[in-house]
Amino acid sequence: MDLKEAKQKLETLGQAHLLKWFDTLGDIEQEELLAQIDALDPALLEVFRSRQDAEAQRGKLEPLGALTLAEIAENREHFESAGLEAIRQGKVGAVLLAGGMGTRLGFDKPKGMFNIGVNRELYIFECLIHNLMDVTQQAGAFVPLYIMTSEKNDEDTREFFEEMKYFGYNPEYVHFFIQDMAPAVDADGKILLEEKGRIATSPNGNGGWFASMVKAGLLGQIQRDGVEWLNVFAVDNVLQRITDPCFIGATLLSGCECGSKVIAKADPQERVGVLCLEDGSPSIVEYYEMTPEMITSREPDGRLSYNYGVILNYLFRVDKLVEIMNNAMPVHIVNKKVPYIDENGELVKPQSPNAYKFELLVLDMIHMQKSCLSYEVERSYEFAPVKNAEGTDSVVTARELLRKNGVEL
Repeated sequence: MDLKEAKQKLETLGQAHLLKWFDTLGDIEQEELLAQIDALDPALLEVFRSRQDAEAQRGKLEPLGALTLAEIAENREHFESAGLEAIRQGKVGAVLLAGGMGTRLGFDKPKGMFNIGVNRELYIFECLIHNLMDVTQQAGAFVPLYIMTSEKNDEDTREFFEEMKYFGYNPEYVHFFIQDMAPAVDADGKILLEEKGRIATSPNGNGGWFASMVKAGLLGQIQRDGVEWLNVFAVDNVLQRITDPCFIGATLLSGCECGSKVIAKADPQERVGVLCLEDGSPSIVEYYEMTPEMITSREPDGRLSYNYGVILNYLFRVDKLVEIMNNAMPVHIVNKKVPYIDENGELVKPQSPNAYKFELLVLDMIHMQKSCLSYEVERSYEFAPVKNAEGTDSVVTARELLRKNGVEL
């Protein structure tokens, strides 16, 4: 896109202010700004103007049970056999969501590069790759691994994997792609600048991973390789079991369109999203959306009605993901604090929410399926989130759980 085309696009969108300092920029900065303008999606601005996002009233929410630990143990051999066969046939791929930085851990690199070891180096990425290799060794076949990075951490992530020789994984099966970014706007719908030559943007939410894969040109490769299912998981759970054959097999044999690993809530007040039904379709209700009655409601056997929390480990059919993407996912508008350049070119760091971001959410990917297998896993074996430096869901608690699982630190 050249300057003339950029001006025409921005005038049409009512965003001509983005070029205010264009003439003061260097050649490279100008090129980068024009590329950002070229990538702007007018549909997002229309969403903001019309507010036709997903913040409407929720539908009728009802509890959804799970395939329990006991039921899984009883059928493990059957489930695992089916899952291993699918993996050996190349039908299963894994998607690691790793676009975040380790800021909350006091670490200025990609979160996956954080050393969680004590007496030796042990990186979060390393934990996850070793968990995946448990499966590939059992199956005798590598699983395609797609790693989603962000604009901020892509180069560091790629270089780190190369430096660490992919922690023993076959690099031919590892594919990186960058998550799409979305602009931030003020209350009037005007796009903000974070620098004179750079639009203020943020990642487009945890539901944007598949659209980002497609934009990166990976869908054709996935389809050519015969991958039919994608197991998507987050970087910040070091005990995450990836392409778990039992989970894969149970989901395939259930006939459900997708699967979700869940844990039984530790207590009614635990701050986790819960898998449920919404108007008869699978959905996720966030902890802050639950009424006191929902939180405390129990079944006749004493179990919490809304009992099974999600851990961001899902299994999706590729053809259903394509269908969802083609039908357009809801866009959520969230109010956040966003640093910006004011009309005088000065950087402003707001103390309270001043802008709006656009996000796609994985909970909508679940709700757009007809059915979802709720698959219970053991908390102490599969759930060790690393979100904080200390306290709950921290480096300290994750290390303790790794030790309990026999991992040398």
